[in-house]
Amino acid sequence: MMTDTQINSDWRYTDDRLVLRSQCLNILLTRYGSAQIDKVGYSNQDIYECVDVWVSQGNKTSSGLIAFFKSYFIKDEINKEGG
Repeated sequence: MMTDTQINSDWRYTDDRLVLRSQCLNILLTRYGSAQIDKVGYSNQDIYECVDVWVSQGNKTSSGLIAFFKSYFIKDEINKEGG
């Protein structure tokens, strides 16, 4: 577990990155979250992991996030199925 000092010095957890995480989570949860009644929802874990990877790769906006999620999730599903 990270300490407060480690979090404060980690660029992935600066105020602007936390805002970006929040925006990305909102986008993906709204579009793909398990609460979607008429669609098959993806797990919250998949969504949170995707956002963490997105921000950790240094992306500064949510532009391209949907395409990234689709490729990230499809790759993950293929791996789960052993393909």
